[in-house]
Amino acid sequence: MTIAQGDRLPEASLIRMGDGGPEPVTLSSVTAGKTVALFGVPGAFTGTCSNAHMPSFVNNADALKAKGVDAIVCVAVNDPFVMQAWAKDTGADGAGIHMLADADGAFTKAMGLDFDAPPVGFHGRSRRFSALVEDGTVKTLSVEESPGVCDVSSGDAMLKAL
Repeated sequence: MTIAQGDRLPEASLIRMGDGGPEPVTLSSVTAGKTVALFGVPGAFTGTCSNAHMPSFVNNADALKAKGVDAIVCVAVNDPFVMQAWAKDTGADGAGIHMLADADGAFTKAMGLDFDAPPVGFHGRSRRFSALVEDGTVKTLSVEESPGVCDVSSGDAMLKAL
């Protein structure tokens, strides 16, 4: 079942790059007591993710924070090394976006947002989505119908909804 507005995020252990390399981080520690703009992408370095979705949050980071968002978090079914390289490539690191790797896809599956697209090598990837999360509870959820579209889940759309 897909997570819905009003649900609590599933507990998840994700991976981020720390000063000493990959380190585990619980999603609850990132969202506890905070308003978080959370977005998921099918894959780092892919077309729509790199050319539309990530830039929409990088370009709106300051405006989202001015509207009360404490943290912006990107999750993808990739490894933390790829997430770190993608953050540098897109400017997400400079915008303060937290890049969390869902390396085994467990969080994505628990959210009910996983999909497969074998012709392009996607197995257990995340559907494109964004959610406004307050203290671990989903306040808004926007999921794209197609992985190649970034409209309702964009940073622009989230900013307009705040």
